[in-house]
This record gives sequence, C-alpha cells and structure tokens, in this order.
Amino acid sequence: MNNPNLPALRDKAARLPLEPGVYIMKDKSGQIIYVGKAKALRNRVSSYFRTVEKHLPKVYRMVEHVQDFEFIVTDSEFEALILECSLIKQHAPKYNILLKDDKGYSYIKVWPQRYSRLTAALQKGEEGEYLGPYISSYVVKQTVDEANKVFKLPTCGRKFPEEIGKGRPCLNFHIKQCMGVCRGNISEEEYNTIFSEALDFIRGGGAKSVKLLTEKMEEAAENLEFEKAARYRDRIRAIGRIADQQKVVSIKQDSLDVIATVQSGDDLWAGILCFRGGRLVDKKDLKLGGVGSQDELLSGLLSGYYYKRGDIPKKIYIDTACADQSLLESWLSGEAGHRVELTVPQRGEGVRLVEMARNNAAQTAALALRRGGRELAALDELGRLLGLESPPAYIEAYDISNIGSDTIVGGMVVFCDGKPLKAAYRKFSIRETVGAPDDYASMCEMLRRRFEEYAKAAEKGISVGFGRMPDLILLDGGKGHVAAVTPLLRGMGVTAPVFGMVKDDRHRTRAIAADGGELSMTSLRAAFNLVTAIQDEVHRYSIAFSRAKHQSSSLELRLEAAPGIGPTRARALYLRFRSMKAIAAATVEELAATPGMNQSAAQKLYTYLHDDDE
Repeated sequence: MNNPNLPALRDKAARLPLEPGVYIMKDKSGQIIYVGKAKALRNRVSSYFRTVEKHLPKVYRMVEHVQDFEFIVTDSEFEALILECSLIKQHAPKYNILLKDDKGYSYIKVWPQRYSRLTAALQKGEEGEYLGPYISSYVVKQTVDEANKVFKLPTCGRKFPEEIGKGRPCLNFHIKQCMGVCRGNISEEEYNTIFSEALDFIRGGGAKSVKLLTEKMEEAAENLEFEKAARYRDRIRAIGRIADQQKVVSIKQDSLDVIATVQSGDDLWAGILCFRGGRLVDKKDLKLGGVGSQDELLSGLLSGYYYKRGDIPKKIYIDTACADQSLLESWLSGEAGHRVELTVPQRGEGVRLVEMARNNAAQTAALALRRGGRELAALDELGRLLGLESPPAYIEAYDISNIGSDTIVGGMVVFCDGKPLKAAYRKFSIRETVGAPDDYASMCEMLRRRFEEYAKAAEKGISVGFGRMPDLILLDGGKGHVAAVTPLLRGMGVTAPVFGMVKDDRHRTRAIAADGGELSMTSLRAAFNLVTAIQDEVHRYSIAFSRAKHQSSSLELRLEAAPGIGPTRARALYLRFRSMKAIAAATVEELAATPGMNQSAAQKLYTYLHDDDE
C-alpha cells in the first residue's frame, strides 16, 4: 500500500465515536473522493485502514488515495442515510455510485411541413408541435415506433412532395411498413387523414383508436368502399399485433420496479425495469462504479436512484438482499408518501422478471466488455449460488471413467468466461488404483498430479495451462467426491473452491454438491444450463479417452500374441496404424518402418497375420 499516511489515519479512526453518522474521505488536494454512512463511525471507518491487503481492488485503490477524512455525527442511522444521499448528489465523489440525473423530459415532435412526420425529441425546438412532456424516453421511442408501423408513415430521409416519383421505394415499402408516398399513389389529403389518425392513436391509446377505426371501416364497407375498408382493417390488426407484443412485458401488478445486478471482474452492472399500469414503460442499464461489497453497492444504487424521485412504486423487486434493507424501506416510504416494500422474489413471475432485468444488465456489460451476455449472466448466477466473492471466470471440471479394472482414465476440461477452452483440456491415465477401481482414490490421484504440475509451473513463472489456478473446481460426482478431494487440495495449498456436479437416475444434472450437502439449481436457469454443459462436456471427453484407451489395450494384447512382438513393439504399431485392419493391410516394408521394428520381426508378424489367407 503506497499511502504513508495510513498510521495517522488508523489513529484518527480509532478515536471516532461509536455513534451513527457520515464519513467523508478526501485526497491530498482536499477533494472529496468518497462519502459513506455508518451505524458506528469508529468501527466502519477503522475497517478501511486495517488489513488493507484484503480489500477488494476498488476499495484498495480508494484507500491508497485517502489523505484525510471528516465525519458528521447524526442522531440515527436514518438521518445518516439521508445526509449521505444529499452529500453524494452535491459533491459527486469519484468512488461513489454516481447516477446521471435522468429527470429531463422527452417529447414527440410533429414536424411543421407538408406530409408531416413523427419523431422522438429530448427537448422542445422552435418549430413544430410537441406532444408531451413524457418522463421516459423509452416510452417516447416505443410510442413513435408503434405509430409509424401501425399507420405505415414514412421514416426515410426523403422530402415530400418534392421527391415524389423520384427513385425506387425503400425497403420499408416492400416489407409493408410504409404506405409508399414516394410512389405518388397517396394524395396529400389522404395522407393528412392517416396522419391525424396516428395522432389520435398517440393521444388516446390503442383501444380508442380501434373503436374509431372500426367505425370508419364499417362506414366504408356500407358505402361499398371495400379497398378503403380493407386499409382500416389492416390498421386495426396492426394495433392488435402491437398489443400482443406488449403482453410479453406486461405484469399482474399495476406498479412495480425490478432491479437486478450482474458482476464481471471488479465491476457491477445493474438492470432496472419499470412497470406502470401493468406495462413495461422504462428500462435502464447502469454500470455501478462505486466501492464496497455487492450488497453495499445495491444499497447505494437504491438510495441514489430514488433520492428526490417522485414516482416510487409500492413494491420493488431486487435480486439479492441489500445492506440496511429495513432502513432503506423506511426511507423510501418517506420519499414516496406510501409504504414501499423491497422484496427478493423466490418463485413465479417475480423470479422471471428479476432474470429479465439481470439478462438486460448482462447484455449491456457484454457489449462494453466484448463478452457473451448469456455466459456473463450464467457465471454471475453460479457465483451467487456457490457464495463466491466474484463470478468464476476460469472453471476446471474433472471426471473419472473406466471400462474394466485395467482401463481407468480421467479427463479435465476447462471453461473460460463460460465457454470451452479446448486447448487447456488434459487427459490422465490413472496408475495407482489400477486393478482395484476406486473413484475417490482415482479422482484424488488426478487432482494431485494436476496441482503438482501447477507447483512446477509456478516455479518457472508460467501462468497458463497447468500454471493457472482455477477460480472454481467442479467434480463429476457427489459430496463424497468433494469430501475426498478437498483435504488433499488444502494440504497442497490449493484454495480454489471445490464442488460436485450431481446427476439424477437418468444421468441428467440435478444439483451442486457441497461439503455439507446439496444446492438446488432448479430456479436458476442460466447457472443450471452452464453446469449441465460443463458436466456433459467433461463426461464426453473422459469417456472418449476411456474408449480409445480400451481399444488400444485390446489391440496391443492381440499383437503381443504374435512371435517377436512385445509390449513396446505392440504400442508402437498401435500408435502408427491405430487398427488391426490397417496393420493387416500393411506391407512387410511398412511394418518394418515402424519405430522399434526390424525386417525379421516385420516378416514374422506379416506371416502370422496372413496364415489363414493361404
């Protein structure tokens, strides 16, 4: 730690009162770099300056820059929470979670021109008519897109009427998402009528528009204007399709926010889904750059996001319990003017919505980090299930396979960032337990030999292949395998967490085995799919090696029955020809060219193999 002021900071922290309050960390220039709250100031602040090497990387970097700190004692934790929110908003410290102020309004712009258009706008301009304001830019973009599709309004860059009849229609016309003004088949009067209907759709909603359009369709049909009636029918159907699409993101509750997080390395990403009137009306994906544990960062997100915010729902779903949850509920209830409940859903619709929010956060993180969003979400979910400090980026899985007591082998597969890393796969021929099959002993032998190689690689400064320590070790087996292997690894100084992959009676992944029992994965779809893929892959790899090994052993035993062929020559012949058919088809010269063979031995083998041909 390159902070010479640590002793003075420890001494100052040790003299703080054991009372609630807010602490303010400053760098050497006097700039506020972090603001936090505490139940007991002395305990909380002292924790930053003790055993700093054990801090998370971001906390470590923050402590490196702390030159001094101030504190404010409050009467209660509740007051400390409110003061913390206020100071973070006021000073925007570098190491706190900083959320951009998104309280600006969005508008729908009606362009002041012939053949007018509809677009989304973040602020009012001097020209045109503006519908709104709307709180959510997501709602504005969604509404404009729906109106343009339902009423087939042009969204291209052409200017009408100047460019009518010039050039070919664009793709939107051919896929029936534009009426084709550019072709000259739509009069300006007819266009204005349709455009007015689009504005009615925006102002009154789909149900009102369907009622008006139905009346017009029936009127046109009575007047025998069947082509016109058909156009109204198509718009009604289009509104129906939009409504069906919205059912995918509709919920039973009237008002709800859903917040879930996904971790990648040092960074935590959050996905927020906002439902109002039973529909998804807004979505946000945020990178949380503050310091602290996962539950502390979630707590900071909640207080920062809802501070001075008018629209707070009665229920907020979160994916994990957060620090000071009851305190936050009291504060949120005061901000909202009604009771607010923070809930970690355990089943049904709530679990589905949390998974949806987490997947959105994972996809955003994946785009930023150039990784796979599905794998990122699965690793985060697996890390949470197993109680790991961070998602396991580098996973090694092991399986034992045997065909009879003389052919016992092991396979090691590696998944890096949730995907197979085949260059790191390794095969093991089990030596010590041959003749007396023992899965536990064989697994121990394989793991011991693997980490003996790790020790050798570490001495040489090699950090790839056997030289890389896994973040997680998975064994194809139950708690018995875990209990057998764990003491061995700990005795070798290997601290990587060890778990088993348990199968059901049909050889399908069922649960994760820990030292004290089993962890169910039935409600964790992403983690379940990842573990299933790992278990299937390590089983495939080890059984393929076992079959090849058994085939090799059988062929070598057959060859050793020939005159002049011992184990060494039999092995060399197998490695060159791989099958008895290929050996029998070889000439004497080809057999003699095999390492360890000579002309005499080749002639004897050839004669032995072809005696029955005469």
